[in-house]
Amino acid sequence: MQQILNLRDLTMIERVHARGGRFRYHPLLSGTDGAVGNFFLQLSNTFNDFDSPRHRHNFDQVRVQLEGDADFSRDGVMKPGMIGYFPEGVFYGPQSIAGESLTLVLQFGGASRSGYLSEAAFQRGISELKETGRFEAGVYKVDKPEGGTRNQDAYEAVWEHVHGRALRYPESRYDKPVFIRPSAAAWVPDDSAPGLARKHLGTFSEACTTLSLVELQPGVGFEVPPNTIVFVLEGQGRAGDGDWEPRSSLYSGANASRMQADAASQLLQIELPRLSP
Repeated sequence: MQQILNLRDLTMIERVHARGGRFRYHPLLSGTDGAVGNFFLQLSNTFNDFDSPRHRHNFDQVRVQLEGDADFSRDGVMKPGMIGYFPEGVFYGPQSIAGESLTLVLQFGGASRSGYLSEAAFQRGISELKETGRFEAGVYKVDKPEGGTRNQDAYEAVWEHVHGRALRYPESRYDKPVFIRPSAAAWVPDDSAPGLARKHLGTFSEACTTLSLVELQPGVGFEVPPNTIVFVLEGQGRAGDGDWEPRSSLYSGANASRMQADAASQLLQIELPRLSP
């Protein structure tokens, strides 16, 4: 089923999270809890007190830097307009923020089929773990009876608590995150419709996660493939019975969806991985 959300209909909230510092976000789109292709799309607002140590995940991430800089130390700095692909199993960071940052963050189950822990389960895990330990600067700490602490990556601790088993990371297909500068790519006209152009930004892993930008002239429409997320960077238009505007988001679901522009528009299209049953 198609999902479409406009930012004007949502309220930014303070989120309890496993990293350090203040964290505000808009929860946008989500997938199916328990499915290997589960996903969570959020618009994250972080500040200069944000603290995230070098770590890795058993899922994939796409980050779109909208405002401010995000510094990932040896991996580089994401500046406004840049897009990052953070593959499962790859270490990155530590991450810090200079001032204030606004980032579109998509987290989703990758080619290893390790899945993605739902936001509800994650929040429940944090709450339960606080009964026996504490979260500090992205690390979960439990005091030892003999003194000192047992330290573990915060997300890893939550995942293992929720699943009741050790987290085993997939072997990385890449050495480091991939930072993309869309401004350096050329628009290529799409033969399917006059007034439609694309920038292909990359296809990743054997599951074919694909990132691209779509440019639409007024009155031009295009078909969004199944299992695809679209985030509106500029413009406005319609999709099904709903409308969209800057920073609206759409998930096509199991079937293709159609978007049509009423004004000149630029969209980010993320085709989620093709995970066989």
